[in-house]
Amino acid sequence: MWSYLKYKFTNKLKKKYQDDSAIFAGSKTHIESSGIKSRNKSAWVEEAFVNYTEEDLVSTKQNYLGTVLPAKRMIIFWFCLMLGVVLLLARALQLQVIKGPYYRSVAEKNRIRVYNLPAPRGIIYDINNIPLVRNVPTFALYIIPNDLSSSLENKDEVLTWLNKNLKMDSNNEDLQKILKIKSSQKEYYEPVLLVEDIDYEAALKMHIESAIYNGVDVEIQSRREYLNTNNQQLVSSLAHVLGYEGKISQEEYENRVNDGYLFNDFIGKTGLEESLEKTLRGVYGKEQVEVDSSGKAIKILAQEDVKKGDNVILNIDFEMQKKLESITQAYLNKYNKQKSAIVVLNPQNGAVMVLLSLPGYDNNAFSKGISGTEYNKLMEDKNKPLFNRVISGEYPSGSTIKPVMAASALEEGIITASTSFLSTGGIRIGQWFFPDWLAGGHGITDVKKALAQSVNTFFYIIGGGYGEQPGLGVYKIKEYLEKFGLYKVSGIELPNEHAGFLPTPEWKEKAKNEPWYIGDTYHLSIGQGDLLVTPLQIANYTGVFANKGTLYKPHLVNHYFDQNTQQTLMIEPEVINSNFIKENNIEIVRQGMQQGVKNGSSRILNSLPVTSGAKTGTAQWNLEKDPHAWFTAFAPYNDAEIVITVLVEEGKEGSQISAYIANDFLNWYFREYHKLSR
Repeated sequence: MWSYLKYKFTNKLKKKYQDDSAIFAGSKTHIESSGIKSRNKSAWVEEAFVNYTEEDLVSTKQNYLGTVLPAKRMIIFWFCLMLGVVLLLARALQLQVIKGPYYRSVAEKNRIRVYNLPAPRGIIYDINNIPLVRNVPTFALYIIPNDLSSSLENKDEVLTWLNKNLKMDSNNEDLQKILKIKSSQKEYYEPVLLVEDIDYEAALKMHIESAIYNGVDVEIQSRREYLNTNNQQLVSSLAHVLGYEGKISQEEYENRVNDGYLFNDFIGKTGLEESLEKTLRGVYGKEQVEVDSSGKAIKILAQEDVKKGDNVILNIDFEMQKKLESITQAYLNKYNKQKSAIVVLNPQNGAVMVLLSLPGYDNNAFSKGISGTEYNKLMEDKNKPLFNRVISGEYPSGSTIKPVMAASALEEGIITASTSFLSTGGIRIGQWFFPDWLAGGHGITDVKKALAQSVNTFFYIIGGGYGEQPGLGVYKIKEYLEKFGLYKVSGIELPNEHAGFLPTPEWKEKAKNEPWYIGDTYHLSIGQGDLLVTPLQIANYTGVFANKGTLYKPHLVNHYFDQNTQQTLMIEPEVINSNFIKENNIEIVRQGMQQGVKNGSSRILNSLPVTSGAKTGTAQWNLEKDPHAWFTAFAPYNDAEIVITVLVEEGKEGSQISAYIANDFLNWYFREYHKLSR
């Protein structure tokens, strides 16, 4: 039956094919359509059924199923298909192989965070272990950029919340800085400080509310508080010694990021806080924390302990600093002066016991975050309270240079202890006259009298020569001044120390296009002209005469204490120069300085309970303004334990205001404090 039906069906198809020339015949179509004709090829999408058995159909080499597209389009199709596959493979390679570690890291950071644990900063103490600074816990608000940006809705809610609680809109400079952190930066996944020193009530409220927001956290952090107030008396001069700590700037961060500093870190900005930054900072620890989808900590996975910063014990004596500032401020007020610089040091080792620069400032204003208005007020103050005059102020030395000139002339054999010159009121060279300070002069003068009464004529002669008497000359003067530590920084542990200036003929020719005259040497010999020194340099070379011949490096630090190992590191005295002036020549100068106390310009120190040596100085610097007043002294005369150098800017004569300050302080020290300290 099946064979019969198949036979009838096949014959019917053959007949239709022959009668109608159906399009499925492929090779004999009569359709006039050009579109169809173009497709009328042996390889058509389908072929008609023909009268072949199933076995014939299988074995035939004819194509009965073909492509719907022409060969050209088929090539394009296959090319696009292969290109798509290649692109998919390339993208998969990029995501899984090339950037695989990055995306794995991002995924891991979304689950595991590594937080830095700040180390407690070292404490600074005075020589009597009185703390001068402490670390105070405060509340701070941190932003984690990755979590904050978890959704646009969360970000908007947090910004609204910040504005509500802190009155901080989205244009806030600090907030904008955080919002600009990119996901490629490691800070994107770390807490970044936004606001510090939040009061307790507000911090408690915000800490509770922060639980419902992603990317915000209220934490306790440490802030420096400077203990520069004693019995409600602000010892503002300590700010120049201690400096202050503040939030790290972008430039500082970029320079120190490889040293482990954080985007929202704190760093010493000035003073010892800056110069001893590495010692005080310690080493931060780390904490690996697992967090949930909102960035909140679930549990601590691992922890690396912090290493506390070293404590620093200074040679500074807080009681001495406080007393000297009180005395100085009283005299400045009395004489209507504003600016002063004073150094007190131990001449036997260079330990600096007082370093006082006035006016000072309150460094707590900076550690708390000073306002722009307050900062501008300090910067615009004509008295420059932020300027450390002791190490950075450069002034003409006036007559305080004369002990160095006398020692140099004695050492070079220009004079002896018995060499004398006649002082008649000055020296005339051609049309130029170089005067003594005393009209009519001082009469016959040897080196001791010249030091005691500050006789200019004597130092003109030993410096530049006169008539048949040779002088040191400018180059020998420069050589000896450098031996005494001038024209170079001392290396004290403070930033921004200045070296002063020693003029030379070459410098004058280049800077002023003028030759060097004998008058320039005369001026240099009495500490005038272009010579510039710092108060620290004057104190330091005064120590050479106090200790009979050794120039020590001045130092503020007495020792360090390692809080982790409980080890103490003492700072040994460091000699800069020694044996460069013979002992007998040093002694001659010392006797001249002692004579100045007995019957000369420094006789105010006769009130002391101990013997002493001293030298006054009056330094001209501006014809329209008062000269600077210098006074430098050491005591006791034998086995000296203290040197004091006082500068009062525009203080007129050194034998007055500066000598008064030194006298009052030394009397307090030897009559009251010295006894208590022993």
